[in-house]
Amino acid sequence: MKKSSRIPLILSLAAALAATASAEPLENLATKLEAGLKDKPVKQVAVLNFGYHDGASSSGSTIVQERLTTYLVQGGKLQVVERGLLKKALEELKLETTGVMDPKTTQELGKLLGAEAVVLGTLNDLSKKKTEVNARVIETATGKILAAAQAKISRTWSDDPSQPQGNGPVVGPTAPQPATPSGQFLGKALVQIAVLLDTSNSMDGLISQAKNQLWRIVNEFTSAEKGGNNPTVQVALYEYGNDQLASGEGYIRQVLPFTTDLDKVSEQLFALKTNGGQEYCGWVVRDAVNGLQWDKHADVYKTVFIAGNEPFTQGPVDFRESAAEAAKKGIAINTIFCGGRQEGLAMQWKAGAEAGNGDYANIDQAAQVVSVQAPQDPEIQRLAAQLNDTFIAYGDSGRKAFKRQAEMDNAAMAAPASAGVAVQRSMAKASKQYSQASSWDVVSALESGQLKPEQIKKEELPQELQSLSDKDRAAYIEKKTAERKAIQAKINQLSDERRKYVAQKEKELATQGSAQTLGQAVITTVRSQASKKGFKFK
Repeated sequence: MKKSSRIPLILSLAAALAATASAEPLENLATKLEAGLKDKPVKQVAVLNFGYHDGASSSGSTIVQERLTTYLVQGGKLQVVERGLLKKALEELKLETTGVMDPKTTQELGKLLGAEAVVLGTLNDLSKKKTEVNARVIETATGKILAAAQAKISRTWSDDPSQPQGNGPVVGPTAPQPATPSGQFLGKALVQIAVLLDTSNSMDGLISQAKNQLWRIVNEFTSAEKGGNNPTVQVALYEYGNDQLASGEGYIRQVLPFTTDLDKVSEQLFALKTNGGQEYCGWVVRDAVNGLQWDKHADVYKTVFIAGNEPFTQGPVDFRESAAEAAKKGIAINTIFCGGRQEGLAMQWKAGAEAGNGDYANIDQAAQVVSVQAPQDPEIQRLAAQLNDTFIAYGDSGRKAFKRQAEMDNAAMAAPASAGVAVQRSMAKASKQYSQASSWDVVSALESGQLKPEQIKKEELPQELQSLSDKDRAAYIEKKTAERKAIQAKINQLSDERRKYVAQKEKELATQGSAQTLGQAVITTVRSQASKKGFKFK
């Protein structure tokens, strides 16, 4: 090798070593675990506490769990089970959060959480200031170790309860805390939206609008771009104000943590039932702000939408305190009052938005969702039906997801044609977001690299593919992959044409005036706020 050609290589190696050296040890550990799972079909994991090998109790077990969870979430390669959901699952199974789990227990926990693997491990103090962390990723279905890594970290906690505990990644006595919203940048397009819906007796219209307009809202981002890339959209869902929920928890339930699987969101929206209750807005906002895995980077669009029709001041939690906590994380709190604008002002919904650096809107929840019908609609729906035939369910989870996909298709078709739900869903299914979230499908898993051709187990495939030879099976999958790309390209082209047509028609109809719906309020807000984060909309 010539000397001149070695220089760029040396510089590249030096840069890589410098980056690794500057990273926090637990961040490196998370990266190693992710790398170990690169060839494994693992999408969702649960991170347990890291206890000492002799079973001794320590504040460090929770601190390491929290830090490692943060780095795995920031890595963007895995979905991590929200801590509150993990706690409930462990309580249901009567398990501790630390220690070694036998294969049967691991399998039960995985099924309950929908996680393909759990991350657990032990701590070992090397000195008063240094602790060794040994981490393993265990496949829940088999109990096999899929990946393992070790790190030596600063012991930033004290087991004396009178002493303050460390709460951020530290590589030395003067190391910086994790990136805050005013600090580092993620460098990729990410959107996090938490939707908080009042499910008291009078809110059936609100739930109906949410079900009918989910795909319309999602499509705003599938057609958007930032830095030349379409954003990844994560949606979380809460319900509040329902008597069937626990009073001790503020009549609040986290329906879903952040997920990119929008079929799950749609499914849960259709499952919501209304029932009268106390509507504690400040409490549910606080739960969403503190209970979800919000990204810490400054360029991520993070927002909460809360909708309801009772005073925003109800309940023991002051909404101003919740809004202050949101501001620290760079989360905008947007409020949507179901009723007249002046009534919402009187009930402090605008004050809630102002405190949360967000926008206030009012909607008519009784208004019917009406969508402009476009000439492209029939062909988009016909192609979407063909798209379904390119999905190949893999394993038990794949068969369940494939069934859910069909159920959500049927639900969209059952909605009034005037609402345009089926068309919006068809457009969304042709997006990169939908494919990437469909890791249960062989074509998607192969395309994303989560599954390698040689890893495919024929017994996990549909019955009709199991009898094929390896060569014929590979040819079939290759054919479906090509078909999907061609169909997606056609749908996306028609979708662009449709957007131009609809935009013109909506301009013509704008002067006629109509009641605003939930979807319209959300879209208006996200366009304005996300644009300030560098997102561009068509």
